[in-house]
Amino acid sequence: MAQSQPLIWHSLDMFRKLVCALPHERAVALGGALGSLVARFSVRKVSEAQERCAKILGVPRERAREIVLGSYNHFGRAAAEFARMPAMADKMDSLVSSSGHEYIVEAVESKRGAILATAHIGNWEYAACWLAHQGLPINSLGTDQRDDRITELIKELRRAGGSKALGKANDLRAMMKALQNGEIIAVPVDQDAKRAGVVSPFLGSPASTPVGPAKLAAKLGCDVIPGICVRRPDGITFEMKFYPPMKGRNGEPFGKDIQASTDDLNAVISEGIRAYPDQWMWMYPRWESVERGTFDDCGD
Repeated sequence: MAQSQPLIWHSLDMFRKLVCALPHERAVALGGALGSLVARFSVRKVSEAQERCAKILGVPRERAREIVLGSYNHFGRAAAEFARMPAMADKMDSLVSSSGHEYIVEAVESKRGAILATAHIGNWEYAACWLAHQGLPINSLGTDQRDDRITELIKELRRAGGSKALGKANDLRAMMKALQNGEIIAVPVDQDAKRAGVVSPFLGSPASTPVGPAKLAAKLGCDVIPGICVRRPDGITFEMKFYPPMKGRNGEPFGKDIQASTDDLNAVISEGIRAYPDQWMWMYPRWESVERGTFDDCGD
């Protein structure tokens, strides 16, 4: 529905103009402060996220609250960074360093193509921008927002960072074409796939998980490379961590066994989130469809 969120749109537009008018570090700090302010006025959501975090990570409620409040601050910073993409895109080499990038370079050079399996942790938009500025063809999946202006703004900012706008996550034809051309697709695997997914342990608890990476790998023979772009303690710079390409069990190609491949991919992504819990989106109900009984058999 076009232009159905005028308050959100005008707030985002004002926020974007404000952070673009400030020096980078001050803009990012402001974003963090606003994220923390949102947490103060989101008592119910913070409480729910705190309980979710404590249950999933098995940490005391006090520690869970620290993690959740840190997450709000972090995502405020990430929002400011994304809004400033046009001004910062050509500075990615000074903001992002990497380890394991040879895995994704080799996949592109071999023309196999690669799925960058990632999560909403750190700054995934900077990850795509950094890859683009290494001369690598990166496609970012899009999601239509209720307000068309917000959808177009997201696309505009991603294009400013050098990413190609691929379309929706369920546009398999476009995804297959990009992979067959030897390109990279960034695919988040930490969202509730509802009935379209398979139930797989995510951070140790059953969650409906997208099967796209496993199915595309089985069909096309592309690499599936987990990766996260996490914020360093200085609050400004990032490390892009690429893990080795996923392998199937018992010598089988990755993706042939959908369940086992999805389980193994979730395990790698979960490891990254556990290492940087305050940079992941605890405010999102990742396990909701399983908790609500959408699936009769939740597995172990």
